[in-house]
Amino acid sequence: MRLILIAAALMLAACTPNPVYRQSTAPLPVASIEQARYLGLWHEQARLPNSFEEGCQRATAEYAVREDGLISVVNTCIAANGESRVARGRARPAGEGDEGKLEVSFFGPFWAKYWVLQRGENYEWSIVGEPEGRYLWLLTREREITPEQRADFERRITELGYRPAELVWAP
Repeated sequence: MRLILIAAALMLAACTPNPVYRQSTAPLPVASIEQARYLGLWHEQARLPNSFEEGCQRATAEYAVREDGLISVVNTCIAANGESRVARGRARPAGEGDEGKLEVSFFGPFWAKYWVLQRGENYEWSIVGEPEGRYLWLLTREREITPEQRADFERRITELGYRPAELVWAP
């Protein structure tokens, strides 16, 4: 029953577009990625508000190669009632070569754009969004960041055309 509710919520979220938060019309950059280095566990440090993560804290995303060659996506968060919420999906490359453009699907034939806009040299952090400016996530390999790291991420996010004050930051 829980999976049906999650699928219904994701479907509703896909049908109800998020507001556009990005203030710039300049094209977003796309980082190059080596898929093997991008795989693994990521901790969400900040995100733009969205309906499918409402009430979520301490969200993580874990990526791994599937037997069919696609990438498995497991998003987990702690809901306000203390229960874990898990969404399982798949991703596939959507760019050319090592371009950090992916498409992600959590149900059926519906695919959403997932672009790695910037990343750390050693894959220690990643800023992920999509070209319309409705979604944005700041992911790190570490569970927590320092105030100095947050200030650097706020600068980077501002340079991408977003307002850091609109982000939901991890507690």
